[in-house]
Amino acid sequence: MAISRRRVLGFGGGLAALAVAGCGSNSGRPAGGGGDKPALQQWYHQYGEAGTQQAVERYAKAYPDATVTIQWSPGDYEKKAATALLTDQGPDVFEYPNGPTIDMIKGKQVVELTDLLGDAKSDFNSALLERMSYDGKLYGIPQVIDMQLLVYRKSLLSAAGVQPPRTVDELLAAAKKLTNDKVKGLFVGNDGGVGVLGGPALWSAGVDYLTKDNQFGFDDPAAFESLRKLRELWTSKVLLLGAPTDWSDPAAFTQGLTAMQFTGLWTLPVIEKALPGDYGVLPWPKLNATTGAPSVPVGAFGACVNARSKNVDAAKKFAQWLWVERTEDQLDFAQSYGFHVPARKSLSEKAEKLKTGPAADAVKLLNENGHPQNPMLWSPKASSAYSDALNRIIRSGADPATEIKTVKSVTEAELKRITG
Repeated sequence: MAISRRRVLGFGGGLAALAVAGCGSNSGRPAGGGGDKPALQQWYHQYGEAGTQQAVERYAKAYPDATVTIQWSPGDYEKKAATALLTDQGPDVFEYPNGPTIDMIKGKQVVELTDLLGDAKSDFNSALLERMSYDGKLYGIPQVIDMQLLVYRKSLLSAAGVQPPRTVDELLAAAKKLTNDKVKGLFVGNDGGVGVLGGPALWSAGVDYLTKDNQFGFDDPAAFESLRKLRELWTSKVLLLGAPTDWSDPAAFTQGLTAMQFTGLWTLPVIEKALPGDYGVLPWPKLNATTGAPSVPVGAFGACVNARSKNVDAAKKFAQWLWVERTEDQLDFAQSYGFHVPARKSLSEKAEKLKTGPAADAVKLLNENGHPQNPMLWSPKASSAYSDALNRIIRSGADPATEIKTVKSVTEAELKRITG
């Protein structure tokens, strides 16, 4: 399956991505602009939705004040982009998951973009602007919003006498009732949720990756209990494992292999076509009646400007033109080649596909229960440590309290490095 904008919601937002086949890129920096126009290079990862590459090339061609060349990058885009920023051959404008990393900002590899939003600032999703900011300064412009959610088959739940779950215990009980010799109760990825449930497990317990004052956030008994519940899902034999495609594809759900699946908003058009009217959407539930809150992870690629660009001012002007001024292109990018929420409130209100049915319910979940998938100061090294801990807890039965203390040690060292 082709990788799409959903990559922004892979675990941690900074781990290596899967390679994808095919390439339609223009490599290398353009020799020069037309006439007196500056030459700019803009980088994107390779989107899976048909027509996306042609769309961004069309946007670039329409820009009157520079000659913009698009590089369409397959494979481990994040590593390519991070490496290119260390050289003089990097892009002028580039997208990055949830905006640039704290190391890019602290290393002065990207420039501040706060002044580009102007009066439009209040129209952008505030949580994503905060996620792409450091010390009150903005370093990325949100392009489009993706989110994860739980989908369920209405007919299967009704036949089993199961109500849509509101707590993790209810989810476990529902998954048990819905599991039989043909259907599993729940699919959260072929790894048992290691890749996608790290954040929801914390928010479910009423904690977060980091506290408001940027201290380690989940050395807490409620977090340990929440992680034990993920282990219980694994040992209860209610999870679909070894599915032909992973959590980001709806095939397991549409083919009847699972009654519930944790997946993404982008899958709803396929689900609607396969199961019209027979599905609903939910957040990941809160831990229990008195602890935590339901949640949906939210992510966005952010447009960034390379500080080593030979035309920083021209690059900023282009980023402003495309991602602030060109609202029709922004709506087109969000709606015409997949199924995503525009990063701006006024455009979300114009998105016809999001106004009815489960899609409208999903947008409501985003507004009420959305969490940026991780904080700015949550580094890739901390993310890897947490991922390793989740793997040991869920798949091997390791003690959550012991594992989280190890993650805490790694995270505190990283926070000291970043802020010291």
